[in-house]
This record gives sequence, C-alpha cells and structure tokens, in this order.
Amino acid sequence: MTEPWTLDSRPQLVSVVGPTATGKTALGVALATALNGEIISCDSTAVYRGIDIGTDKPTLEERRGIPHHLIDVVDATETYSAAAFANDAAAAARDIRARGKVPILVGGTGFYYRALVRGLFPGPARHDEIRARLERIAGRRGVESLHRWLARVDPVSALRILPRDLKRIQRALEVYLVTGQPLTTHFENTVSPLAGWRFLTIGLIDPRPDLEQRVARRVDAQFARGVVAEVEALIASGVPETAHAFSGLVYRQIIEMRQGVRDEAATRTLIVRENMRYARRQVMWFRKEPDVRWLTGPGTDPAIQHEALAAFMVPHGPSW
Repeated sequence: MTEPWTLDSRPQLVSVVGPTATGKTALGVALATALNGEIISCDSTAVYRGIDIGTDKPTLEERRGIPHHLIDVVDATETYSAAAFANDAAAAARDIRARGKVPILVGGTGFYYRALVRGLFPGPARHDEIRARLERIAGRRGVESLHRWLARVDPVSALRILPRDLKRIQRALEVYLVTGQPLTTHFENTVSPLAGWRFLTIGLIDPRPDLEQRVARRVDAQFARGVVAEVEALIASGVPETAHAFSGLVYRQIIEMRQGVRDEAATRTLIVRENMRYARRQVMWFRKEPDVRWLTGPGTDPAIQHEALAAFMVPHGPSW
C-alpha cells in the first residue's frame, strides 16, 4: 500500500469497488464498523424492491447492524437511472456526514460510481426518429449489431453496457448521432454532485483461479432459493417482462427462459458465462478510474480487511 489516507474534517467518500464475487460487501461492512460508517449501495439492480435473490442483496446478518442506503428504494415497475442514483447517493452521503459518520460506497456498477464521483452528462432530449431507426436495425440484425456499432464509435460506453441491453445501447448511440460526440466525451466535461469532496477508493481483485466455479455455485444457490418463482411472482403482480428491473444479469436470462429461448440448464450456463464476461468488463472499467488503490484478495479475508484498514491508519478495528 502507498501512504495511508487521513480521515479529517473535509467531506470524504470512501468507496469499495471491483468485479463481481470479490467480497466487496464484506469489506465494506468491515470498513464501516471500524470507521463509524454507513454504506451506500452502488448496484443498479438492488435499488428495486422485490428484485432480491438474483442480486444477492446483503442479508441482515451480513449487514451486521450497519445501515445500508439505496437498497429497495423503487418499485420494480419503475425505471431508475444513473442520474437518479447520483442525486440520491450524494444526498445520502451528505446526510451520513452531517450525522458525524463516514459514507462508504460499496458496489460494482461502474457507471453509477462514475456518475457520482465525476458527474453525469444529462444528454439531448429523446429523438424518436433515431430510436425507431435503431430498433429497426436491432430487429433485422440483432441487438448485438448495435453494440458492435457502439464499440466502434464509443468503446468506453460499449465496455460498460451489456451486448443485449437495447435501451442503454440505443441511448448511447442516440447521443452520438444527435451531438456528433460519444457519451464518453460528454462525461469528461461534467461535474460531480459531490464537488469539493475527496474520494478515497479501494478496488478489489480476487486472484483465486476458481472464480467460474464460485459463480456457478452462486447461480445454483439462486435457483435453489427460488429466483424463478420470484420472477413469476413479480410478473403476476403486474411487473411487465420489459421492466427495466429485469434487464440485469440473471433476470434477463430468466425472462428469456420463460419465453422459450432456452431451457433451465442452458440458462444457468449462460448466466455463469455472462457473469464472467461482466467481471472482466468491471475490471477494465475500474482500472480506468483514477486514484483507485487496488488490493489483491477477497474482501472476506481478514488479512485483506486489515490491509484496507491500514490504508486509513486504522491498525485493526473492532472484531467483525
């Protein structure tokens, strides 16, 4: 580790970021326990009520009495955006600090992290003609063809957007076609809603070679806990299959399974594969973020937790 950080009277946001299945929640709770902090979730799917099993929301036991913000804040029928997250997370951070505690951002949604620490370009208004054109292309050639187009004109946005996420791909291409510049260029000129704050960010990389096996076990556990029944119950309650809440990993594949695209065994295999791809994209994304201090090891490892605490000149902290 480099020189330790100092927590002083200036407004500061501590963050724990990195790819899936690296123990970010465990490390975040350890830091919150030692630093008198509260956690702000940085997860684009955990914000939805009822979207529980496939997101692996931390249980009450895993939270260990630490307040968690921005989990279960909107209904699954609503659409929650990065702009909404940046505003809500900034408000939560100010409130936590006003109560004399340390706000700790924890999660792996890179676009949400960037929207908070760097700001978000509001973008041009919706352009129906361009959207209709993009939808026709997707219908003829597949959504992946739009993603390949996006990768050519805005590779950074293509890195953060899943290849089958039509809505986000459509918006990124819409901005490019309307303004002549990629979203990435616009973002470089934005201002954080926490302007003037100091950002102290730890990135986790788990070097263990069995990541795919661990992800597969997690997917099997999600199915055993009833993630398919969870989706069925949400749809029965009035949540449409096209809801934004279903656009994330696990849920999108289960929706396709319901539509007859593939059987359950193939769906499980695909979810594991997509998780592995997502993990690689997360690493690439956060590697591009400035001033991240990287730790090599799982956040569940006490040695990694102690190393993280050493970054804040906290030798051990209480037992967790």
